[in-house]
Amino acid sequence: MADSTGLPVRTGNVYVAEVTGLTHEAKGVARVNGFAVFVPGALPGEKIRVKVEQLKKQYGEGSLVDVLEPSPDRVPPLCPIHESCGGAQLQHMRYEAQLAAKRQWVADSLKRIGKLDHVTVHPTIGMDDPLRYRNKIHAPFGARNGRLITGYYAPGTRDIVECDHFLLGHPRIESTILKVRRIADELGLSAWNPQTRRGLLRHVVVRLGFASGELMVVLVATSDRLPRQDELVGLLRSEIDGLTSLCLNVNTGPSGEIMGERTMVLWGTDTIRDTIGGIDFAISPRSFFQINPVQTEKLYGKALEYAGLSGEETVIDAYCGIGTISLFLARHARHVYGVEIVPEAVEDANINARINGIRNVTFATGRAESVLPHWEKQGINADVIVVDPPRKGCDNRLLDTIIAMQPKRVVYVSCNPATLARDLRILENGGFRTLEAQPVDMFPQTGHVECVVMMSRL
Repeated sequence: MADSTGLPVRTGNVYVAEVTGLTHEAKGVARVNGFAVFVPGALPGEKIRVKVEQLKKQYGEGSLVDVLEPSPDRVPPLCPIHESCGGAQLQHMRYEAQLAAKRQWVADSLKRIGKLDHVTVHPTIGMDDPLRYRNKIHAPFGARNGRLITGYYAPGTRDIVECDHFLLGHPRIESTILKVRRIADELGLSAWNPQTRRGLLRHVVVRLGFASGELMVVLVATSDRLPRQDELVGLLRSEIDGLTSLCLNVNTGPSGEIMGERTMVLWGTDTIRDTIGGIDFAISPRSFFQINPVQTEKLYGKALEYAGLSGEETVIDAYCGIGTISLFLARHARHVYGVEIVPEAVEDANINARINGIRNVTFATGRAESVLPHWEKQGINADVIVVDPPRKGCDNRLLDTIIAMQPKRVVYVSCNPATLARDLRILENGGFRTLEAQPVDMFPQTGHVECVVMMSRL
């Protein structure tokens, strides 16, 4: 029965509910008197008790009190702080069920948001071993009982959940974080406190080249000089096997950004290297490089397949980053043009092209929606356009530019099914046809899915 708000549930009350689905944020959709309540930790098919924490007009947010009838897909989580950290939201779900859920997220978004009922959505490409796949982890520093801690942020907060085990990171990354924390603590270095805006160490960022074995450690701090810095460098060098690059990044800003603009090398090189699909990449502290190198090769292989290159095509990569997709495509195209708004990424892309001896690529700095029309005026007409935008999707002006350029094919690589579906609908209205979609599980145990889509000009 509805209360004065007109809703059939009340904040603070506990209800028995059936879980009917799973949101894109990996929350169970519980039905309480027909009203949807999103519940972290609940799985489809379960009967649960849920406490309603917040209410909005269309849905509520709840917390899981207990599971009365568990799903057959429920498994014991491997991480002891699973419920409090939220870093691997789906680790309590059987992996095959995770893959099926992610395919369904993509299919549902295409139909509901994009009105794309005709698209073939293939089963999600998963991993043989869906753990320890990350080549990069950033861990915030905090203080507790007079000592340094590292861990994860609790969901929706800046409260640090202390953690010694990083389930999704390579074991060398985990051991490196713990060594950095111990040594910094022994030397008396302080942690940044966002409430008092005092303290020194904000994050430790560790990157590992899976193919090269090279290791980069970046200390993010509020000063460009650390107390007992020479001693710190010496201890880290002696205790961290394979350390190749040790950097200091200065971040004095109030925002939640992990890294600041200035980075200096304390010891070693300014980059580490990794190899994906036979292409070598130099990775700097602020480079964007895919987190999961095993799945990246599958993702880019599918993008290459969908591009349908014969060696005669001109390709534009509209969000090229450090040139990862561009260099993959260049080996099979006549020429690839990449555009990226971050100048440092374009510098890295040019370096990566030189490292691999790839000459049929041209990289430009700027907004894709501004650079592409300029290229078109120069007579550069793309046969294939590839986009790999951030979670917010493509800029509308870029979509208009793609429609105006009318390439034969568009390959869309997406990390957000909702904005993917929205953008595909715009391109379909502009004369393209979405043919098929291939989800790829780049982030096992989490509520994220990557997807590659092939479009053809009508």
